[in-house]
Amino acid sequence: MLAKKENKEYTVDEVSKQTYLSQGYDIYNDKGKLVESAKTRTVPYSEYEKVVKELEKLKKNQAKEEPAKE
Repeated sequence: MLAKKENKEYTVDEVSKQTYLSQGYDIYNDKGKLVESAKTRTVPYSEYEKVVKELEKLKKNQAKEEPAKE
């Protein structure tokens, strides 16, 4: 397995995987597929705001469609 963060890569095993996750590293399997993402990762506020607006829009559309179905 590989632990990746920014431009750093380390080969890790099951024992040290949790240590690297807590330090902000993502864990990939030997084929390069993401196995587990770091818990310390944050989302930029602009992305968060975008998702909140989209969610509100979807909820409004859903509320409009529900009475029409009955």
